[in-house]
Amino acid sequence: MIGIHTQANGARLLPALAIFKSLVFLLGVVLTGCASNAPYAPVSDRTRPPTVTWGYHLVRPGETLYSIAWRYGRDFQELANANKIRPPYTIYPNQKLSLYTPAAKAPAPTAEPRPKSSTSKRSTASRIKSPSPSSQVSGPAVVSKSGVQKTSGPIAWQWPSRGKVIQYYSTTGQVNKGIDISGKLGEPVNSAASGQVVYAGNGLLGYGRLVIVKHNSTYLSAYAHNSKMLVKEGDSVKAGQKIAEIGSSGTNREKLHFEIRKNGKPVNPLQYLPKK
Repeated sequence: MIGIHTQANGARLLPALAIFKSLVFLLGVVLTGCASNAPYAPVSDRTRPPTVTWGYHLVRPGETLYSIAWRYGRDFQELANANKIRPPYTIYPNQKLSLYTPAAKAPAPTAEPRPKSSTSKRSTASRIKSPSPSSQVSGPAVVSKSGVQKTSGPIAWQWPSRGKVIQYYSTTGQVNKGIDISGKLGEPVNSAASGQVVYAGNGLLGYGRLVIVKHNSTYLSAYAHNSKMLVKEGDSVKAGQKIAEIGSSGTNREKLHFEIRKNGKPVNPLQYLPKK
């Protein structure tokens, strides 16, 4: 009888114990959030609010200034200036970057010492002269040897793949910072304009294997959910050049997610791409 009584008590205690553990876990999450200055959103970077202008970001291996600026909807030059980072925009793992803007009156960021070890992982990118921005599709763009457009001539945008648009750009409801284009596994993903690869990795939540191309100091484009990436950071690419293959990384179906950013802000790609 004693054994049965003990078992019954244990059965009644199980739900209470589960509730207690859940409360402890939630308390830990809250305390962790309070102890950190870094902005956090339990959603993909594709649905994150357009711009984050508070908190800090701790650089992780493989990240570049461009990918961090992309994550928070910021212009890479603005972010560099806010943290006193000079060209070629070298950043280091565990470096603390301020996300505050001058208007937010944030405390001045502390200077980060440069690692002495030559084996430290680094992310670099070359600065290009500022161009005359244009959103109109035009003839061939004038590009430098690095592949990035010079200061004269508008960007000649091209479609990055042959598929149909299956999800449109939207800033309300189901947010989409670009367009989704149908495709099959292995089909080519082409650069929408000449430029330089400033990020090639899978560190941005919701994008899978992602390639970001810098076309000038105003415009960047992104190609997400690739099965293969055929370029690396620092590569120069030409308009129409195959840079990846369509896949389903970071999503539930095979497709290409394509974005254009102007001064760090998402814009509707259909306003730039030629009509089909």
